[in-house]
Amino acid sequence: MADERRAASLNGISAKPCPVIYWMSRDQRAGDNWALLYAQDAAIRMKQPLAVVFTLAPSFLGAAERQYSFMLEGLALIESRLEKLRIPFFILPGNPPDEIVKFIKKHKAGALVTDFSPLKIHREWKDKVSGRTRTAFIEIDSHNIVPCRLASGKQEFSARTLRPKIHRLLPVFLTPVPAVKRHPFPWPVKTERNDFKMLYKTLKSDKSAGRITWLKPGEEEAVKVLKNFINKKLNGYGADRNNPAKDGQSNLSPYIHFGQISAQRIALEVQRAGKDVESTESFIEELIVRRELAENFCFYNGRCDSFEGIPGWARKTLDSRRKDIREYIYSEKQFENAETHDDLWNAAQREMVNRGKMHGYMRMYWAKKILEWSRTPEEAFSFAVRLNDRYELDGRDPSGYAGIAWSVGGLHDRPWFKRPVFGSVRYMGGKSIRARFNAETYIEQNRN
Repeated sequence: MADERRAASLNGISAKPCPVIYWMSRDQRAGDNWALLYAQDAAIRMKQPLAVVFTLAPSFLGAAERQYSFMLEGLALIESRLEKLRIPFFILPGNPPDEIVKFIKKHKAGALVTDFSPLKIHREWKDKVSGRTRTAFIEIDSHNIVPCRLASGKQEFSARTLRPKIHRLLPVFLTPVPAVKRHPFPWPVKTERNDFKMLYKTLKSDKSAGRITWLKPGEEEAVKVLKNFINKKLNGYGADRNNPAKDGQSNLSPYIHFGQISAQRIALEVQRAGKDVESTESFIEELIVRRELAENFCFYNGRCDSFEGIPGWARKTLDSRRKDIREYIYSEKQFENAETHDDLWNAAQREMVNRGKMHGYMRMYWAKKILEWSRTPEEAFSFAVRLNDRYELDGRDPSGYAGIAWSVGGLHDRPWFKRPVFGSVRYMGGKSIRARFNAETYIEQNRN
């Protein structure tokens, strides 16, 4: 059964006994998907067919070919899974609001179900759809373990303020997810499989960033990566997660970003594993509290992807340091090409460009140095967002925006001792970072 507590009506209209459409967007999987379950429950209750629709925007917030290819290869695998469940899967290229409105009108849909997202662009799309249709429109939070709206009704100050709210609700929401059934009411007309070669041709994404091959997309691959993490890395996660020279992280963030695996499944499997308690607790803190804190930030702050979204105290202190002399100033292209004086920073940039995934600890150092070596904090914020969103597989994500806002603008942090350029925003120095792990090993690993 679907979890009604995860649902939010976007237009207050009741469902009618007509076909049900699940507008898949952020949660690109057939399993452990509360939105798909909700849509199927509604369709079965009304004895109606069910279809899944994905609207493929030709460009999206600076996403490059590497992100589009990872996503489309995953969607091709979803098509096969849904086919076995007698649920047709339509991928519609074009402007998402236009395409979904045309589809629900053409098929006289009785209900439209979609994924929760805190990002402004997704909310704007949904507002446009709500204004152009009289079909019931329901949003389901299947991305967060504790639904974002229920976890808190405001932007939280820090992990310290959100953590107790999350932990209070975890026993209620961290439960196994039922499986989707073979749908009993078939789609009324025969459907053709999606032409992925044609779909690739509709894209306007930048191809110069290149594809990522070391990580394979899809639900099954995500499960393999999770099992490998639990069996080989979880016991050492507490000690190794902040050591960029070691392969101690889960590598699950791209799968979570594209919704190819649910955070709920990850948390349940990690808890069941019975591994080292400290490491398990550390991982769960990152997976649930820290990640859902980023969701909270983007949901309640409409400027989460820009300098204007950082706390007032940070804007004030950075503004007071605008005239400070910068020892080094680099252009966006120099940052992109890893052409700074700092071989450790250059290694982090090359890791992101080559692998599509920078080590989490280095992301903080990377962004803070962009602040230190840019003409203005606004410029630094925009450089970091554009580079992150172009090269990271998990770019254009609340966690990425929150991480940049923490590094550049003190989000979820407190004022520290004042320094040139940074003001009271927390500083990270190269010497102290190098003392925490074998920096030369990390540099050598990312030499080219």
